[in-house]
Amino acid sequence: MSGKEKSNCPINLSLELVGDRWTLLIIRDMMFAGKKRFREFLQSDEGISSRTLADRLQVLQEEGIVTRHDDPSHKLKTIYRLTPAGIDFLPVLVSLGVWGNRYRAADPELGTVAEELTAGGPEAILRMKRQLAAEQIGAE
Repeated sequence: MSGKEKSNCPINLSLELVGDRWTLLIIRDMMFAGKKRFREFLQSDEGISSRTLADRLQVLQEEGIVTRHDDPSHKLKTIYRLTPAGIDFLPVLVSLGVWGNRYRAADPELGTVAEELTAGGPEAILRMKRQLAAEQIGAE
């Protein structure tokens, strides 16, 4: 994404990376649904196209948010995993989930995790980050 930035404001720089819905939804699916393969992302309810998915995964990889690995069970397939930078998006997604629960017509069941993580405070977020790190980074 370098070269496209309009300012060095940290909010602007973050939004230039994750300012479209698809990027955050891919990260969401990795965190909360355990998705890690291309086809799994395509099956999300939001209906991302394969071209958009490929583009977003490439950008996330280039920006150090995800890594790409050969699937040991099938050499022609790929597994995507979150990096520590990707895992650090957890509080952002939790906040978006809580906001969406409160101010949008969200399915309350889908927002339960965000509400529980918020209620659990920083300790709950840290526990989930550790769990994600074990699953995403420690899984080789």
